[in-house]
Amino acid sequence: MATGSHSNRSGTSMFGFDWLSVALVLGGVLLLYYVVPLVSLFLSVPAGEILARMNSPTVVDSATTSLLSASISTVIATSFGLPLAYWLARTDGAITKIVLAVVVLPLVLPPTVGGIVLLTVFGPNSPLGEAAIAAGFPLTRSLAGVVLAQTFVASPFVVVTAKAAFESVDQTLEYASRSLGKSRWTTARNVTLPLAGPGILAGITLAFARAIGEFGATMMLAYYPRTMPVQIWVAFIELGLDNAYPVAILLVLIAAAALLILNTVASNPWE
Repeated sequence: MATGSHSNRSGTSMFGFDWLSVALVLGGVLLLYYVVPLVSLFLSVPAGEILARMNSPTVVDSATTSLLSASISTVIATSFGLPLAYWLARTDGAITKIVLAVVVLPLVLPPTVGGIVLLTVFGPNSPLGEAAIAAGFPLTRSLAGVVLAQTFVASPFVVVTAKAAFESVDQTLEYASRSLGKSRWTTARNVTLPLAGPGILAGITLAFARAIGEFGATMMLAYYPRTMPVQIWVAFIELGLDNAYPVAILLVLIAAAALLILNTVASNPWE
């Protein structure tokens, strides 16, 4: 009995199958499905040609727009998302569950549907959109439209990940701080935020990566100025696949940098 039990725990059944090896082989097929297209992308065009194309004004403009808008969106998501995450982590009940469901909803909506939802509020035919146009600050086909779209789809990453980070903090440490006469804000600033910091940084990193890769909602709400995903689509439609490679490779490198941050200075929520 003991020997059979040991064999099962090691992944080998009584029939001699090593299920861990089977799992690795089956999972390896999916892993190759991830890796091979990425390697193929980098091998499709010579490095020198890629670097030359990245100097084109359209690529530089789209990269500048994406980096600027994603940075603004991430700041907005962090400024409003962290307080909401803290509230969700420290409350319970039906209202909390409803609020969390609303937060997660943009993650499961198709991006184009998210864009349509935003157009009903910020579009040129909406009261808010008309007022913004009258004030000379249009909310569509503008940088503001890009930021609105990116914030809608990316901010849930800050809220959900930071909520988990706040929940991981031992509340007895907060109670000890409060028992010493410290306010809730002082306790949050000096105790909770430092302890939850790596998880919060992970959420911020994920939000930035999601914002810079946003396409569907941005196409619906803004289109101009073009972000990198939009420029990839335009280059593919107008000039063919080869002309979409430089920006696509740039986006892959940014995504890789985000993963590097998650696995070094941040706390990877999927580990």
